[in-house]
Parts: sequence; C-alpha cells; structure tokens
Amino acid sequence: MRILDGHELDGLVSRRLPRDCFGPESDWPYLALDLETVTRDHSIWLKSLSCPVIGIGNGQLAEACDVLIDDSAQLDPITRNIERAPLASLVLIQHLRASQTLAVEDALTTESFAYATLQQGPEFQSWLEGREKKQAENAVSNPVVITNDQQKLHISLNDPENHNAIGTAMRDALCEALDLAFADLSVKEVHLSASGRTFSTGGDVDEFGEVSDPATAHWIRSLRLPAWHCARISERLHVHIQGAAIGAGLEIAAFGTQVTATSDAWFQLPELKYGLIPGAGGTASLPRRIGHQRTAFLALSMKKINAQTALEWGLVDDIVS
Repeated sequence: MRILDGHELDGLVSRRLPRDCFGPESDWPYLALDLETVTRDHSIWLKSLSCPVIGIGNGQLAEACDVLIDDSAQLDPITRNIERAPLASLVLIQHLRASQTLAVEDALTTESFAYATLQQGPEFQSWLEGREKKQAENAVSNPVVITNDQQKLHISLNDPENHNAIGTAMRDALCEALDLAFADLSVKEVHLSASGRTFSTGGDVDEFGEVSDPATAHWIRSLRLPAWHCARISERLHVHIQGAAIGAGLEIAAFGTQVTATSDAWFQLPELKYGLIPGAGGTASLPRRIGHQRTAFLALSMKKINAQTALEWGLVDDIVS
C-alpha cells in the first residue's frame, strides 16, 4: 500500500508512462495520493488513468479523484478489494467518470453495457465456478403486494423469508407495479416498502449468470430492470427502508424523491466480491444522491454504513421509528 506525496506525484507524471502501466496486471492497480502535499494541478492526467484514483485528506486535486477518504486508515480495505477485482474496479470508475454528465436513462444504458461486459469477465466467472447454490425454496405466490389508498399507490416487497431478495419473479412483479403507477396519472404518490425485518438483500445471487450471453442480458435489463421504471416516476416515489438495504435493494431505493429509514437500517454495495459493479441502477441513482465519489467509496470498500451516516450523506432524508 503506497501513498504518493505531491513530489512523488510530480515525478510520476513527468515520466510520461504509457497507459498500460496503470490498472489491472500492472504495478499501479490504483493510485493513492496525499492530497494535502500536492501543489501542482494534474487533474487531466489523473482523470485519464485506467485505474482508481484515491485521494486522502483534502487539496486542490480532490475533484480529480474517484474516491475521497479522510485518512490512510480507510485505505486498506479499498486497495485490498481493488487488488482482488482489478477489472471490476476499473470498469466501475471508468463508468462513473463517463456517466457524470449523462441523463439518468443514458446512465442506466451505459451501466448495463458495463455490467454485461463484466459478466463474461474472469473475475465473475471465477466466482460462478466456486459458488455453492442454495437449495431452491418454494416461491411466494405474491412477491409484490399492491394496495390503493385514494391517490397513493402502495407497493410492498413481499418475500420476508428470503429477506426480499430480488429474483426474477419479484423483479417482474415490481416492474408491473411501477408500470401501473406510471400509467395511472391519478396516482400522486407511490410508496415502496417491504414486509418483514429486511427491506431487501438485493439480487438473488442464485440467479446470477443464468443468461448465457451479455447481449441478451443487456436486452433483458433494458426491458425488465426496475430502475428504468423507478426513474420514470422518481418525483412521485417515496421509499421506506427497514433493516438491510443491500445491492439492488439500495440501488432501487435511491431513486426515491423521499427516502426514510428506521434507526437500525444499514446499507451496502457488495457487488465487487462477485467481480461485478452495481447493476440494478445504482450507478445512476446513487451519484445523484450522494455524488460519484461516495458511490465509488461504497462500491470499492463494500463497507456497511448505518442510518445516521446515510442521513448525513443524503442517502436517506429522514430517520423514523
């Protein structure tokens, strides 16, 4: 774990190293900078690197970094995760850089392209080969419950025994419910919640990798990704989170115009351990709530954050009992 000071950064830039000296299978899978020692503006050079740039402290190059952390104590889990999944880490930061100026719908499209690419990559394939599938459980007959209350439509994820993991059945039912809300102009508010103690543990990992090719996977996401449907009604979408909001659960929730959470709620993006990036809309929804640097921090560190931190960041708007 090497942290460059300003003088060392100046020297590295002056060497005019080719791009393949940075990123996966190189001596520089990431670049960590002590921002408080930097005196020269190397923003353009840093943004061109094919590896994550991690800024420590504060300084004039803070905006050029992919991730900002307060001190070096936070660095180790991030660099360890990057070294374990350098390809996914690279794709993540390149996508977040590129999508900052895109409309939400375009950001979702590019996220799907990036996710599909990684599904055929060696890191995800290695995880697939080594995983142990759970024995299939009986599917619930109504994975999503819809109720109308005058001008409010209430949508509830309804598979508490499986921690409201979002498999194919729940995904499709959720899309249908969100389509109903979009089509019915009399619905002024859409309230998304979940039954049980957990909002959602995210995508059902036992279904990961079931589509054989990335082109078809992208096509399916273009049609049946709840994020697309959430984005269309985001100004009317209110979300309440209790317990865990992990992966897709968090990514979907972040589309809400008003997001509340219980005091015991917690949040995490764990996709990097599968050799993937957030692929349920999180690279579009989360940066618009907490910025691209905190989104990258969550994804690269895989750190769990509590409700109070989420409130301070703007990930949730209120903590309720």
